[in-house]
Formats: sequence, C-alpha cells, structure tokens
Amino acid sequence: MELNDAIENAKKNNQAAFKFLLDYFWNDVYGFQLKRTNNESDAEDITIETFSKAFDKLHTYNSEYNFKTWLITISKNLHTDLVRKEKIRFFQKNNASNVDDFHQIADESPSPEDNIITEQNLAKLLRDIKKLKPAYQEVIQLRYFQEMSYKDIASQIDEPINNVKVKLLRAKKLLAEIITKK
Repeated sequence: MELNDAIENAKKNNQAAFKFLLDYFWNDVYGFQLKRTNNESDAEDITIETFSKAFDKLHTYNSEYNFKTWLITISKNLHTDLVRKEKIRFFQKNNASNVDDFHQIADESPSPEDNIITEQNLAKLLRDIKKLKPAYQEVIQLRYFQEMSYKDIASQIDEPINNVKVKLLRAKKLLAEIITKK
C-alpha cells in the first residue's frame, strides 16, 4: 500500500489503512518520545495517544505537509501538555505543604453514595462494552480489566503487538461513540 493511498483510505475508516499507518510510523513516533521522556512506558502511552488523536483528526490533515511531521507535531504537543500538567500538580502539591493548609484537607474517601454511583457507572460501561464486536471486547477486557501488557495480549490472542494496539485504539474510539450517543 502506498502512503498517500493509506492516508486517503484511513480517512474513509479503512482498518487496513489504519494498521498500515500505525506500523509504518510507530517506530518514528515512539523513538521521538523515548528521547524526550527517557521512559519506555510514558513514550508508549504518548505514542498510542498520538495515533489515537491523529486517527480521530485525520480529516484535518493537509496533504501539502509531510504526514510524519504532522504526527510528530501532535506527539510533541501531547508531551508538552503532559509536562505542563505534571508541573501544575507539583506546584499544587508543594503549595499544599504549608502547615496552615493541613486544616483545610477534606476527607477524600468515597461515601456510600459515591460507591453506588461508581458501581452504576461500571455497570453501564460493561453494557456498552458488550455492544462492541467480540474482538474489541476481548482486547479491552485484557488491557483494562486484567491489566495485561500489550505484549501479553499479543501472545494471548496470537496477533502482532501493533494489531493489538490498533484494535485497542479502534475499540476505545467505538466505545466513546457508543457512550456519547446516549
């Protein structure tokens, strides 16, 4: 598949085109993030988020520009946002260390009402997950409920790791569509 054809087919929600683009650019984006974060887990998370955001916003891609550059820009912006959030948390945490602030700490343990709401939300989420195709249900179950790594999931379902990542991206996108339609 040629790169421009893959981009056009992906704009039409062609799964093979999504897989092709993910496989083609995965190492570029992951390597870029690994250099920035010096952390494999963070680099992988940001890379996955990059492809997820790029695939969601593919209709905004301008073919006058290099696709790899577009992906790297998305990835760089996601990393910048993450760093900003961490800085804010750090400063909030340090500002909260004043002795006077300890008197204002609220009990954050969940109330019985919070527990019921959480259970209801989980039940709704599980019902929504069951609306997905079985292959998508399986990867969501393995990743988020059994907390398996991509490598372990790939071994379990006997598919390449990039297929697992694409399935998971697609499953999350479809699940989000199901949830927002309600």
